[in-house]
Amino acid sequence: MVNKTKSVLVSDVKIKGNVIEKESIIIDGEVDGNINAELVETFENSLLKGNIKSKKTVIGGKLKGDIDSDSVHIRKTADVNGKIKQKTLSIEEGSLLTIKTEIKK
Repeated sequence: MVNKTKSVLVSDVKIKGNVIEKESIIIDGEVDGNINAELVETFENSLLKGNIKSKKTVIGGKLKGDIDSDSVHIRKTADVNGKIKQKTLSIEEGSLLTIKTEIKK
């Protein structure tokens, strides 16, 4: 069995620039740049200013940018401003959204 790796950016980490991760990235810090990974998961303290491209995205913090992902889940703690292109989308009650959505074929 192959172990999947996860990169974790904790709340006191700030990155300016694009982030590319082959597998999973968990973010609770700040990123000013685009993120490309198989799984992108953000938490309540996170602030992303950039676009996300992934197979699966879970947003729990602030995002100013677009998402291009097969599956998108938006948590109740999320504040999203941008365009979402997805195959499946789920949104928890209580999230703040200023979005435009487009279904991938």
